[in-house]
Amino acid sequence: MIAPWETLRRRPIPKRFAGVGVAAIASVAALSGCGSSSHAATAPTSSPASAGATIVIKNFAFVPSTLTVSPGEKVTVRNTDSATHTVTSTAATKAFDTGNINPGQTVTFTAPNVTGSYAYICQIHQFMHGTLTVR
Repeated sequence: MIAPWETLRRRPIPKRFAGVGVAAIASVAALSGCGSSSHAATAPTSSPASAGATIVIKNFAFVPSTLTVSPGEKVTVRNTDSATHTVTSTAATKAFDTGNINPGQTVTFTAPNVTGSYAYICQIHQFMHGTLTVR
């Protein structure tokens, strides 16, 4: 009689599949190094103008959620989500509005010339909030 574990003996892996396992393990190892070593969210909440005035839309959020720029500075917005978004000032004067930013698209707008704090939202997903501080 054959023991149950005898039927599970490993068979040789065909040569055409031999590299697949190695590639999969290498991919997992490379990806495991990505991200933060902490389990807590570490997304920055503020960025000085000198670091480059960029807002990234990621996971239905603005990163950073608060950005400080100089009056009239160019602000780049990069949409890395799979949905269309906007960066629209909530001020009555609509100090800035990017219009629709499609997935993968990058647009630039000019910060207001007047110093102050400007709240903004995504008009499509109004739970998304951010603040542009001009000083």
